[in-house]
Amino acid sequence: MGAFDPWDPAFVADPYPAYAELRARGRVEYFEPSDQWLVAHHADVSALLRDRRLGRTYLHRFTHEEFGRTAPPAEHEPFHVLNDHGMLDLEAPDHTRIRRLVSKAFTPRTVERLQPYVRELAGRLVGDLVEAGGGDLLKDVAEPLPVAVIAEMLGVPEADRAPLRPWSADICGMYELNPSRETAERAVRASVEFSEYLRELIAQRRARPGDDLISGLIAAYDEGDRLSEQEMISTCVLLLNAGHEATVNATVNGWWALFRNPDQLAALRADPTLVPTAVEELMRYDTPLQMFERWVLDDIEIDGTTIPRGAEIALLFGSANHDPEVFDRPGTLDLGRTENPHISFSAGIHYCIGAPLARIELAASMRALLEQAPDLAPVADPQRNPNFVIRGLKGLDVRVG
Repeated sequence: MGAFDPWDPAFVADPYPAYAELRARGRVEYFEPSDQWLVAHHADVSALLRDRRLGRTYLHRFTHEEFGRTAPPAEHEPFHVLNDHGMLDLEAPDHTRIRRLVSKAFTPRTVERLQPYVRELAGRLVGDLVEAGGGDLLKDVAEPLPVAVIAEMLGVPEADRAPLRPWSADICGMYELNPSRETAERAVRASVEFSEYLRELIAQRRARPGDDLISGLIAAYDEGDRLSEQEMISTCVLLLNAGHEATVNATVNGWWALFRNPDQLAALRADPTLVPTAVEELMRYDTPLQMFERWVLDDIEIDGTTIPRGAEIALLFGSANHDPEVFDRPGTLDLGRTENPHISFSAGIHYCIGAPLARIELAASMRALLEQAPDLAPVADPQRNPNFVIRGLKGLDVRVG
């Protein structure tokens, strides 16, 4: 199979050479260990994200049996109930209905209004890091910023926010390839606890509405825009998970890439106007979400290979973002790169609804670190999480001064 091995620590440390091998071998390749078809080229990944013959679910058209798939084990049901009612894993018309309601909270004007709050919070977090002479960039800055922002938008009280990240991490473990029994058990437990918490919070907001997204979803329901309680819970979990997971990993992946490319870091420190293109390039260079899966709802053909209905396709975002057909010198970090059609935020109807907010958060923390910690440096090489799909570090210890 070559070097593509998502369970090999050497591959997880640096998957990009293996992606180059995959692209050289062709446009699509069957990978037996995960029973998936791997798609590694930017043009194909981009096109298939928009192809309606593929879906995030198949249950809107087929039963498990009709689709040739086995239903998930009964003991995993809490996870699947939670996951399958969120818009990321729905197709039209349910996806359209839920996304229309949620998108009201993510209009450019709404996101723009959050800018001062995001900047102030980023400045405060970085200020604390500087005062301490350093710390863990992940736990001290990268994590608390997006968690606080999305929790604030949803209306999760500050005192209740501590379990959000652990719940999210446990649930996201199920998105890895062939998750272990222990991973599944943790995901199920987190799904139950997270759902129970949100059910109580929704009841509180129903009794005492506030100026937050949960209250807005309840109001939309009362006005006739139907969103079941389960859809509401699943939507909140999706927004909390997706609203920080990629941003946290993009921040630490990005700073570790900067530390390993001192010429680019020096250029950024000398010219902070590079921040917007730097954010895009760091998202491309070490992609936080390496793979996105799709079910084949109707037979498709890729380069003469027919992929039948019922198959699963693995769209390799990390590979697409390093495709030399699209990116000049893709293995080189270039913070001034202006032609940068990366697909780190996906594409098509499942394009990341929070992308504008993620960009604001990434830029805010980067600016705060450049301004307040101009001599920020790593203390040691970080440990990488052993995951393939969601790519990140266990921590990033830094010093200031």
